[in-house]
Amino acid sequence: MSDLHNAALRGFSRAAPSYVRGRPGYPDELLLWLRQRLQLGPPRTVVDLGAGTGKFSQLLLRTGADVIAVEPVDAMRAQLLESVPGLTALAGTAQSMPLDSASVDTVVCAQAFHWFASREALREIRRVLRPGGRLGLVWNVRDESVDWVAAISAIMAPYQGDAPRFNSGQWRRLFPNELFSDPEEFSLSHQHIGPAQQVIIDRFLSVSFIAALPEPQRADVAARLDALIATHPLLRDRELIAVPYQTLAYCCESKPPAVGPRER
Repeated sequence: MSDLHNAALRGFSRAAPSYVRGRPGYPDELLLWLRQRLQLGPPRTVVDLGAGTGKFSQLLLRTGADVIAVEPVDAMRAQLLESVPGLTALAGTAQSMPLDSASVDTVVCAQAFHWFASREALREIRRVLRPGGRLGLVWNVRDESVDWVAAISAIMAPYQGDAPRFNSGQWRRLFPNELFSDPEEFSLSHQHIGPAQQVIIDRFLSVSFIAALPEPQRADVAARLDALIATHPLLRDRELIAVPYQTLAYCCESKPPAVGPRER
């Protein structure tokens, strides 16, 4: 799809299985925020925009709301339907959702909004929202104050290119605007616990711009990650590793359309 960045299309198409294995889930404590701040629950309808393999869709289902997943990458959507059988999953982008106007209560973007942060996407999101609807933005952000986490980031940094990233802060420049309120932040500490192969190798090889690399370069990244695991005193010979994250969640309230001057 032309609206999709090449790194996302190539990388996520190739890395869908490792994305399922390696990406962290979300803390259970986020459920309260979803229910209270985003007002999710029966009989509300929520769109998981850029749903990927459905990791966040599964949390959304636990609120009791009706969930519609919208995902442009075919390979990711296939993994989603395998992970969450029976979920409504539609092919679409943030700029063009196959949904009626004013048809849903909430739109949530988890690990995704930085890919399509634009006024065009915000207009489309507001179009599908009912009056008073809310937009939720969620990211798991790795804690680079931990030295070995910072070392992982340094291994990947040379390959980033122009791929959009949460940490660039570019997405925040859209707010506030006439469509949505300024994002209100909520944060939680989170850990992704598992074997090194899962929480480091699979996790970071599933990063879009790494997954999109030619195989020799991707193998070099994997080798450098393996070397870090084998030599760092807090990683080597560990059966389980806890990768530290901060889960950042933002709520934006939609604004009513501007009313022009009365005709005389």
